[in-house]
Amino acid sequence: MSLRLRLCLALLVAPLLLLLLFGAWQLQQDAEQRRTALTTRLTDSLALLRDPAAADPMNEGDRLAAGLLSLDEVRGATLRTNDGRALQHFGTGRPAPTTPTQAGLAQRAEHWHLQLPLAIRGGAQSPLWLDLTLRDSVLALPYYRQLTQFILAWLAAALLLGGLCYRLYGRLFATLDDQRDALQRLYAGDYAFRLRPGGPRELKTTSAAINALGEHLQAAQEEMRQQVEQATADLRESMDTIEIQNIELDGARRRALEANRVKSQFLANMSHEIRTPLNGIIGFCRLLGRSQLDDHQREWLKHIEMASTNLLSLINDILDFSKIEAGKLRLASVELDMPDLVDEVLILQAPDAQQKDLQLLSLVYDDVPRALLGDPLRIKQVLTNLVHNAVKFTARGEVIVRVQVDELRGNEATLSFKISDTGPGLADDVRQQLFQPFTQSSTASPGQVGGTGLGLMICKQLVEQMGGAIEVATQPEQGTTFTVSLPLRIAPRAVQRPPAINLAGLRIAIHEPHALTRQALAHLLQGWGAEVDVLTAHPADEGLATDTRLVIVALRHGELTSQVLRLRQKLAGLPCCRLLLLVNGEPQTSDEALILPEGVRLFYKPLTRSRLAQALKPLLGDAPAALLPHAPCDQQHDAPRVLAVDDIETNRLLVGELLAQLGVDSVLAESGEEALALASGQRFDLVLMDIRMPGMSGLETMAALRRLGGAWSHCPFVALTAHAMPNDSQELIAAGMQEVLTKPLDTDALEDLLTDYLGLTLPAQPRPDVTTPDIDDELPAVDEELGVTLAGGRRELAERMLEGLLESLDASEAELRQSYASGDTTAFLDAVHHLNGACRYCGVPQLALVAETLESRLRAQGIGAVDDVFMTLLQAMQRLRDWRASRTTPA
Repeated sequence: MSLRLRLCLALLVAPLLLLLLFGAWQLQQDAEQRRTALTTRLTDSLALLRDPAAADPMNEGDRLAAGLLSLDEVRGATLRTNDGRALQHFGTGRPAPTTPTQAGLAQRAEHWHLQLPLAIRGGAQSPLWLDLTLRDSVLALPYYRQLTQFILAWLAAALLLGGLCYRLYGRLFATLDDQRDALQRLYAGDYAFRLRPGGPRELKTTSAAINALGEHLQAAQEEMRQQVEQATADLRESMDTIEIQNIELDGARRRALEANRVKSQFLANMSHEIRTPLNGIIGFCRLLGRSQLDDHQREWLKHIEMASTNLLSLINDILDFSKIEAGKLRLASVELDMPDLVDEVLILQAPDAQQKDLQLLSLVYDDVPRALLGDPLRIKQVLTNLVHNAVKFTARGEVIVRVQVDELRGNEATLSFKISDTGPGLADDVRQQLFQPFTQSSTASPGQVGGTGLGLMICKQLVEQMGGAIEVATQPEQGTTFTVSLPLRIAPRAVQRPPAINLAGLRIAIHEPHALTRQALAHLLQGWGAEVDVLTAHPADEGLATDTRLVIVALRHGELTSQVLRLRQKLAGLPCCRLLLLVNGEPQTSDEALILPEGVRLFYKPLTRSRLAQALKPLLGDAPAALLPHAPCDQQHDAPRVLAVDDIETNRLLVGELLAQLGVDSVLAESGEEALALASGQRFDLVLMDIRMPGMSGLETMAALRRLGGAWSHCPFVALTAHAMPNDSQELIAAGMQEVLTKPLDTDALEDLLTDYLGLTLPAQPRPDVTTPDIDDELPAVDEELGVTLAGGRRELAERMLEGLLESLDASEAELRQSYASGDTTAFLDAVHHLNGACRYCGVPQLALVAETLESRLRAQGIGAVDDVFMTLLQAMQRLRDWRASRTTPA
């Protein structure tokens, strides 16, 4: 509630309300007194008029009525019985019916009445009542007169109090408003404003305090201004000094950067210059090692090669250090397979580990995604350095590489690489200096060859540049564990590749003394579908199940000859059982001289997935059903079937021929609709799908086949396209394709694809001996030798595809001209893409180059920017017709 409202209530409303209540009470009291006085006067008058000698009031009624009516207050009189019946009436007006109850004054029928009892002497009869009707003005007129006087007095008091409040408001709130305005101006920074003297005495003190506050703030502002000016002058002087120092520091920095650049350039140049002859030295040492040498010469040559290899490693470290320091190291982002990458690292470090009889093992956990995007070269470099150090400083025991997922968020996985060894460990002072350049560990033995001290520092910088972190945990005499955390993106692949080998239904027994290797081997074989029996004793001393088809035994070099014969005798009762010997050591000449019985194979550690699958395939093949207990050992499984979809006949013909040469059964379809019709009730292990086709596109066809369910939900799809830029390939893989092959098909790429997805071991195919023609300034219209090369060396097939292209030129040109004239970009792009795909497998380099250029520009800039290239395409088509005419015209 505001102060104004509270003052109004206290000074105006409350007094007026009290005055009003008092006036009402006074009016009520005065009215009551008038009624009492009137009743007393009339009662006394009646007593005076009655005759004491009269016994019956009825006899003296006239005389009483005449006496009472003579009074000014009485208007009429009625004599009533005790039950209210009127006996006599005198005066004006008609008596109102009523029943007398008690003597007194009462208002009835808008008139005041006075009822008085008339006692009868002797008391024999009931008493009579005298009902006097009074005039209206007797009581009302004095009441209204007093009410009017009160109202006038109340209004006068209201005017008086209102004037007093108004005057008080004017003096009090004017001063308060001035004080409020003064405080607002002080708050806004107007410290020179002062209040005028005046107002109530109580507020003068407040005004004086506000003025004093303004004077204090004004003085403080002046003092602050002087301090700011002084500080600004001091700061300006300091800034001038700092600017001079910055100029000097910038000059020094430029000189340091230039010196660092010169040093880095010198290191890079010298590293490259030294690497060239050093690679030659290593290469000639390896060639020389294949010649006839005595033992001393071979030992000297081994030392030369080892020293050269160590020197090359030092140079590589210095080169990487200079690149990182110069900021010129660029990371790639390509698809990588983590198990294969780790296996490659272990294979490189295997010779050093096998010399010490160390167990070298990789454990890539199942939660690690198969397809990741990263820089495999740099990841391999980090792991190689850490594994090499672990092997270098470990005299006995094991070196284990573990890879697992720390965090999985969306399409990004954070992998944890743990490289642990059983070496001597590191002291605290050594651990604190690990990642500093040109600092080496003191745990190396005197005979070991040291490095530059750059390896761990380079690893740390590479890991940090990839967004990860590297840590080390160690205890003296208990080994060391390096942990590398790397965030890698998951490649958009809808279907994972099939296992490297299918061992479903096979029983395999393993005997491996090393616990981790035994667990990893059992897990790997079970993942390929095999039933694994872990043997606690040597297989020659323990019984085997009758349906065992493979026994894997870990041996030492010195045990090979004796153990092979002993094991073969044990397995003589199992004709279909094979034997794989795990050897932790390098291949030796004595191993080559060792004659192994049929069904026995050596496998040199480290244990890797790909190498183990390669070793098992000659023993078991890739058809486990052939090795079941009730099936003959030489039974073969059904050949894989491939569905190839392409709307160009020559492309379909070539794909079918290439698959037939590789021993793969193929079914050809010219459209997505035909592919859907062929998919019903047939089994296909792989689909080669053209992307741009009339009607259903390749992606639409793939989606429709996926919706069929069953085997189609996990059947791999490979895109065939004549236009596959990096972005296009990524989009196709993101849409669900597993691989992208560009036209013309590379036979090697197709073989690798069939090996990866179908698990085939393809026979070596003879390559055509085709000489490369001389390249003139202008490409020829037709290159027949190129066509033969693209057709896989089959000249007849090359001629058929070229003839098919020549026959379709007129129809292709008509479609191109029509879509170009109408401005239909989609139809024009389809026509260009169709022609580009048709040229891919024919020896028409000029037309193929122009068609590829036209499609690329059309995709990038639209139909309005291809006029010149379209004219060139038409000219190339005409040259092809001229070439055909020249061949058919008789000489």
